[in-house]
Amino acid sequence: MLGRRALNRALLARQMLLRRHRLPALEAIERLVGLQSQAPNPPYVGLWSRLEDFAFGELAELTTERRALRTVLMRGTLHLVSARDAAAIRPLIQPVLDRYLLSGRGGAIKNVDLEPVQDAARRFLEEEPRTDKELRAMLAERWPDPELLAWAVRLRLPLVQVPPRGIWGASGIARHTTLETWLGRPLDAEPSVDGLVLRYLAAFGPATVQDAQHWSGLTRLGEVVERLGAELVTFRDENGRTLYDLPGAPRPDPSVPAPVRYVPDFDNLLLSHADRARIITAEHRARVFTVNGIIRATVLVDGFVHGMWKMERKRRAVTLRVDLFAPAPEAELVEEGERLMAAAHPDADSREVVVSGGGS
Repeated sequence: MLGRRALNRALLARQMLLRRHRLPALEAIERLVGLQSQAPNPPYVGLWSRLEDFAFGELAELTTERRALRTVLMRGTLHLVSARDAAAIRPLIQPVLDRYLLSGRGGAIKNVDLEPVQDAARRFLEEEPRTDKELRAMLAERWPDPELLAWAVRLRLPLVQVPPRGIWGASGIARHTTLETWLGRPLDAEPSVDGLVLRYLAAFGPATVQDAQHWSGLTRLGEVVERLGAELVTFRDENGRTLYDLPGAPRPDPSVPAPVRYVPDFDNLLLSHADRARIITAEHRARVFTVNGIIRATVLVDGFVHGMWKMERKRRAVTLRVDLFAPAPEAELVEEGERLMAAAHPDADSREVVVSGGGS
């Protein structure tokens, strides 16, 4: 049986949050099976919190060189992934997006012939990266309800957001082209769902089948787990649920210390299990997860969410504001926060960490 703290330490170890790792950023991105990137900047902080000597420019370079990219993947959300993973995972996720397409917006798309719309959109987006506004205007020349059709196109076509979107410190409206055009090759013809489940367990296990389905959006993964059979080991959690894992994956002692860490908005650490008790309480989750789908940046203390944080810059002054839910060591929060601000804004003239809330 694995208790809450044992699962917490296993998750932190897999997520590289028990200690910083000396890895190239691209290797870390693949080990994590990508970082959720509903906003462009959070993956930079996510990698900084996990890697030794991570420079924000390293990820910017990977993005401009097309070795890392932002595309819709797990759960139908934007993820930063390696180019190799984009080509391998995107075909596996298409059934999830098809399900969203048929069930979303009142099922209004069910009676629409999408093939000519999709073909026209592909040609248009492959000519050069386009904005959503430009896509809607093109569709409006031939079909009614261009907003509905543009939404459908975004689910049917594998699209990538191109730079400068996704570059730290840069600005620019989101422009898209097809993944195949951006990579210069087709997507994988025979992607492996078994391999995806094994990689999920390596990054987030031990976990239940429901956890894996929640992370990916895929269904019927129980069949995959059954097929993997002898490749997996099993445990039970405190509620008697069966947990699956890789035999050699790290499962540290629950007493292993966990340092203070700043986790960015939308981080998969909080989003990849049906039962998130291993990282956040139900009470704290209600404060972090907003009704409009925003997942706020969080502070980990002793491995669990103890508060939220936000970094603000006004001219050349940077402030990191920490709102605690529970007591936490202020000195460690300030030290880690100052290091984060220095990495994110090395040109700032002043930096300050302001801690409020649950005490120190």
